[in-house]
Amino acid sequence: MDFRTDVVIVGTGVAGTFSALNLPKDKNIIMITKSDLESSDSFLAQGGICVLTDENDYDNYFEDTMKAGHYENRKESVDIMIRSSQEIIHDLIGYGVDFAHDGDKLLYTREGAHSRPRILFHEDITGQEITSKLLAQVKKLPNVTIYEYTTMTDIIVQDGHCAGIIAKTKDGEIMHIHAKDTIFAIGGCYKHSTNFPHLTGDALDISKKHGIRLEHLDYVQIHPTTLYSKEPGRRFLISESVRGEGAVLYNKNGERFVNELLPRDVVTKAIKAQMEKDGTNHVWLSMERIPKEEIETHFPNILQRCLEEGYDPTKECIPVVPAQHYFMGGIKVDLSSKTSMNRLYAVGEISCNGVHGKNRLASNSLLESMVFAKRAAQAICGEIKTVTFDDTIKEADAASYANIEKLKEEYKKLVLDEIEREKQSH
Repeated sequence: MDFRTDVVIVGTGVAGTFSALNLPKDKNIIMITKSDLESSDSFLAQGGICVLTDENDYDNYFEDTMKAGHYENRKESVDIMIRSSQEIIHDLIGYGVDFAHDGDKLLYTREGAHSRPRILFHEDITGQEITSKLLAQVKKLPNVTIYEYTTMTDIIVQDGHCAGIIAKTKDGEIMHIHAKDTIFAIGGCYKHSTNFPHLTGDALDISKKHGIRLEHLDYVQIHPTTLYSKEPGRRFLISESVRGEGAVLYNKNGERFVNELLPRDVVTKAIKAQMEKDGTNHVWLSMERIPKEEIETHFPNILQRCLEEGYDPTKECIPVVPAQHYFMGGIKVDLSSKTSMNRLYAVGEISCNGVHGKNRLASNSLLESMVFAKRAAQAICGEIKTVTFDDTIKEADAASYANIEKLKEEYKKLVLDEIEREKQSH
């Protein structure tokens, strides 16, 4: 199947949908997603989204982000994210996102490594609230066509620039999507994590194959608190905002062993050390300091999941363990989300714009994704009119993409070799 469009977006989470919403309405857009529309990591975000509450908070917010990132962040990227945050929140409210509020006043919560409350939230399903509202808006656009259960297998390269993608449908059909501009907006990189299992960072593999510049592939964040389970599969996250509201960590003897509001990597290290010391597979999280009513209203989904697993956090401790959560490295991009290949952009978790440094500050991911998705759309708006299709593009050999599992293994080896190379270089 052969398609021609102005922009193709790979991914339908917040980064992909926000990109689409900020592109001109007279441009044709194709979006693809590997599974169904609701199975993006954006839906899983629990805690919230950061915002600059007022100008007096700028220095503290900047320092909190830099400190969490071990000062390996790109300062200009952090500055752009913070100064753009109020505009993004205004956009989201305009799209119908319902943040917690008291009358006309928005409510803020606090998470680890934040010096003050600056996180907007919707119960404990902020990602679902934002992503569902953005998707609803995208579905209304007559210029956007969405293909579910469609996997990108490669990009089309013409004269050194990206000219679209090659994808495979669930029925095995090969799609050649020729596009003036391409946006990678996908996430996930590991099979054992808090992410959906089908999110395996395919864009990284493809980028490595084509010599597109990557950065910090060994910068992987481990979330300190996921609900412990002996069963295989995706780990259920216990939001950091639970600790921000007063939950504490105990060892096997019921003793606290760490400041729960330190950066994620520090808390994770402390938990792992305590587990080794205790000879256990988990530590305990207690919500005893949080009023029962607040647990029921602020964290209803966490409460429900714990009850399903046989734990009542309003009455007892729950077992928690660290798990892979977020990828700070990725495809290196500039301040407009441009990659090293012309006409190719990367936004969201798959990109590396330097905001997060070596370790991400809690609840910066949704904000960063949308700030730089909007910048990608703005960059495309300024260039899209100058691009034309080349009818002489040679079609890819469909046979080379028939065995998608073999192809993914080949791609994955490229990335794993690159991760190992970066580890050795530090």
